[in-house]
Parts: sequence; C-alpha cells; structure tokens
Amino acid sequence: MKISAPGGRNTRPQALALSRGDRSIWGRWFWTIDKTLLIIIFALIAAGIVAVAAASPAAARRLSGSSFRYDDLYFLYRQLGWVALGVPLMLATSMLDVRTLKRVAVAGTVLCLLALVLVPFIGGGANGATRWIQLPGFQFQPSEFFKPFFIITTAWLLSLKVEDGSLPTMQISAAVLAMAIICLIAQPDVGQSALIAAVWLVQATLAGLSLTIIGILAALGVLGLIGAYFTLDHFAARIDKFLTGAGDTFQIDKALDCFRAGGWLGTGPGEGRMKFRLPEAQTDYIFSVIGEEFGLVACFLLAGLFMGLVVRALLVAMDEDDPFVFLATAGLATQFGLQASINMMVNLSLLPSKGMTLPFISHGGSSFLAISLGAGLLLALTRCNPFLKGQVWNGGGAARFPTARAA
Repeated sequence: MKISAPGGRNTRPQALALSRGDRSIWGRWFWTIDKTLLIIIFALIAAGIVAVAAASPAAARRLSGSSFRYDDLYFLYRQLGWVALGVPLMLATSMLDVRTLKRVAVAGTVLCLLALVLVPFIGGGANGATRWIQLPGFQFQPSEFFKPFFIITTAWLLSLKVEDGSLPTMQISAAVLAMAIICLIAQPDVGQSALIAAVWLVQATLAGLSLTIIGILAALGVLGLIGAYFTLDHFAARIDKFLTGAGDTFQIDKALDCFRAGGWLGTGPGEGRMKFRLPEAQTDYIFSVIGEEFGLVACFLLAGLFMGLVVRALLVAMDEDDPFVFLATAGLATQFGLQASINMMVNLSLLPSKGMTLPFISHGGSSFLAISLGAGLLLALTRCNPFLKGQVWNGGGAARFPTARAA
C-alpha cells in the first residue's frame, strides 16, 4: 500500500527494523556486531543478577550490625545500578574503531599504572590487603581496569613486533608488566599478578616468543611464587590452609557445604540455608550460592556459558588477518576464561583462596564495570565488516563501514 504525500508524491512508511543499508551508528553496529558473543554476554549478566538476588539476603544479614542494618535486597539493588552503568559502557565501547580503541587502551594503561603506584599511599584496605582508592560513593580498584587496558596495549606492542622484528616492543610490554606486578605485590595481590602475567605470556607466545624464553619466564614465575610464600604472611597462610587443611578453613568448608546441600538440582530460589554461614557470599563465593540454590546442573550450564564465550572469541580470532586484533581478542578471551576458572576452582577447593570475582556474576562496582569494559572491547574487536568478507548489501550495493576490522 502506498501513502500519498501532500504534493502528490508517494512515500513509504518508515521501517521499524534496521535495514542492511542503514548507515547510522546503530545500523552499522547492529549489522557488524558478533551476535553470538553478545547473546552469551547478556546471558551471563542476567545469570549474575539472579545469583546476586540469591546471595543478597545472606550478605546483608551477615554484614548488618548494631549501627547499621542492610535490607535483604540491598546488594541486588546495587548490582542493578552497576548493570545500568555497565551495559551502556559495554555497548559504547563496542562501537569503537581500532584506532580509537588503541588510543583509549594506551591512555588507560598509563592512568591505571599510575593509580596502582598510588594505592599503597592513598588506598583503603580490607581483609589484609590495600587495593582500593575511595571515591565519593564508590571504591575504585585500579587493578580491575588495568587488565583489559593492558591486554589491548600489549596486543598493539606485540603486533608491531610481528610487522618489524627489530622493534623492542616485547621488552617494553614486559617492563610494563613487571612494574604492574611490583605494584600488585605491594598491595598484596598475588592472584591478580598471576592472572595478568599468564595472559601476557599467552599473548607473547602467540606473537612468537621462543620456547626457551617461555621456559625461563615460567621458572621465574615459580620462583616468584616461592618468594611470595616466604615473604607474605597472608599469602603463606592461604597456601598452608590449602595444602594441609590446618588453621582456619571456615570459608571453604562452608562453600563446600553449599554444594552438598544443593545437590544436582538445588534447594530452589530463596530456599538455601547454608549460604547464610558463607562469608563473601555475594562476591568471591557466589558460585557456591548458585550451587546450593540452583544445583550442580546450573553450575555446569554457567561454566558452559563461559566456555562458549572463550571458544567463540577464539574462533573469530583465528579467522582474523590483523595481528593486533588476533592478539587482543585472544588475550581478552584468556582473561575471561582464566578468571572464571580460578574463581570456580577456589569455590570447589581446587585452588587456594584468591579473592578474585566471577566475571559478570559477582557483585561489585569496579569489577563489574571493568568486566563490562573488557566485554565491550571484545565486541569491538570481533565486529565483522561485510564488505571485507565479500557479502552483498542492499540488493547488490556493498557498503563499506568503518568498523573495528576495517579500520
């Protein structure tokens, strides 16, 4: 049906859906974004909201005192607020082109490294560690934001070396890594140090680092952990509890009690009882809360979502010709996979306690916003340019869009 305009000309009703020829910002974004990755990420965010809702009463009642009492859904409301900030941040970041993405990452790496240097002097502490800088209504943890920025910066430096082997960019990246680890050990935060070093090693290996140097670096890493054991009492106590079972094992005992109570199908939403005895139920040990209320089946499904995210990102990276995009995508996928694996293994008593959150799932401001930033960077890197892939747009007209891969 045609609609006649006041001049006799015929106009068509405006389409509600985005067409393939739409050259607006949202049109280019919609038709180039990796929708499989986007769906997985939104599924993880939704699972996180449900998990925090389950853990919120336990955390609120445990932290309530004589001077202040938390509402049972206090942490859920806060998490919804972080999601309301994090999702737009992720979507905005996913629209960046490669050139802008590199500049943002380098600037972010420098600023976060400076913040890491300042943390021991102006930061706040909890549980024997000083890791946060207090801002009005918000605790900023520089190490969380440093991870995605450093991964992108490392990919850029290593990609330059791939193009010109004479450039000392790998040494520069290693020097930045060493500075960050020194700052993290001073907090102390051995877990984040090991995670960042592992991701860097994966990226350097993919960039052509020799097996001899990999072996040397691995040996230095082991020596560093041994040195941390003999110099950091907090770290040594956690290792001793994990290896011998001696000392205070209250946290992990209660975490395992949650899994035992939940069984395969769980006790049901809101029906868990062991979670009320579990410290850090809304953050480090939220996977145990999921195990109690939703069962091991839900735990396997959640682990499958993380595996799907990593596999999908790596499959896209393998199809990439740009060394920077390949290294950055592989690095971010490694970070998500390793961090999730470490948190889950700690909850299952397969690793010593690390104080590391479960990406997209754990309650937290810095952690969720940093994960959203990393997810946005990953989505930006995996955007596909149909022109470069030889696809036809809009009835035979190819539209070249300045997306991440095209830049």
